[in-house]
Amino acid sequence: MTDFIIPESDEDLLAECEVETFRSSGPGGQNVNRRETAVRLRHLQTGVVVVCQKKRSQYRNKLIALQQLREKLEELAKPAPARIPRDITRGAKRRNRAEKRRRALKKLFRKKPDIDR
Repeated sequence: MTDFIIPESDEDLLAECEVETFRSSGPGGQNVNRRETAVRLRHLQTGVVVVCQKKRSQYRNKLIALQQLREKLEELAKPAPARIPRDITRGAKRRNRAEKRRRALKKLFRKKPDIDR
């Protein structure tokens, strides 16, 4: 998914995002219980969502979330490595044949015995 360009500045990246603030949970006391310090960023082009509620300050959480979003977008922009096709090894072929023989014998023993012999 390399059809998008990651902006250099945080302001431009923030302009491409939907920013949502909400009340944080965890440590921080009355500050996080009463104020909306947690930040959720949703990158509109890719749909990548990042949430940060580590700090007591909304500003710090927004900076951390931007950094996390930038890392995720860079990871998403990397091309997938080309697959190198490999032959089936001799050992794997041998194990497959042995397993097939075991299954065939198991099915053979399920049959009724032949009385005419």
